[in-house]
Amino acid sequence: PTSPLAGATMMSTATLTRTLTRSGRRALSTAPPSFTRVGEALVFPRERPGLDYKFNWSLNGDGVTPTKRSAFRLMAGKELDLKVAQLPVGNVKKTKAAAASKMPEAGTPALSFDAFDMALQTAKDTLSDSDNLYCPEGHAPGSAVGVRIITNSPDIAVQACTSFLERMPKRDPASQQITLYVVSSAADEFAGYAIEEEDGQSVSSVVVMGKKPAMNLVVSGVELSLTGFEADAAAAAAEGE
Repeated sequence: PTSPLAGATMMSTATLTRTLTRSGRRALSTAPPSFTRVGEALVFPRERPGLDYKFNWSLNGDGVTPTKRSAFRLMAGKELDLKVAQLPVGNVKKTKAAAASKMPEAGTPALSFDAFDMALQTAKDTLSDSDNLYCPEGHAPGSAVGVRIITNSPDIAVQACTSFLERMPKRDPASQQITLYVVSSAADEFAGYAIEEEDGQSVSSVVVMGKKPAMNLVVSGVELSLTGFEADAAAAAAEGE
């Protein structure tokens, strides 16, 4: 049966700017004295576990805005991060990748760009409205390629941190070469990925949605992205010869 996502188009993610803030200040500066407020006009909540403004800004760059102000950055191999997020710590069995046919690439007969774009936007919107976000980060196994997983599934987060991603240095929050959007309790089942070029580098977006998303699809999305990167590099090298 045809996916309900097929044939849809992607809505562009709104770009946040400071224009409204600046224009708002100019408007207030010309307001009559009766509009003057005592104290600060805008107060930001203090940072706490799950509320890190730099990290939230970084997630916004990936198209996800944590509206519930609860997004945990989880570095692979760091049990303390899991404890802070109140997630279980323990040994988790490694998961093998799902068959490549279960994770189609956008632009192939198995998955149109329109269907992927719609699924990607749906995933971003759903994650933005989730009560809690868990965001494992680390290197893809056997490589130096950075991976970020944005999910509302505690199970996926724990498995990714403890038995899949490899440790990488913790730096200021930034988008990674592979970004996965993994949505649990989703009405529609979906899995797919797309590779594009950004600033001269191949980057990948992977979407996995379902009632209970499977870790083997996450593993497959990362592995297929790495294979795609290698193919892109080989093609670029051949063109340069």
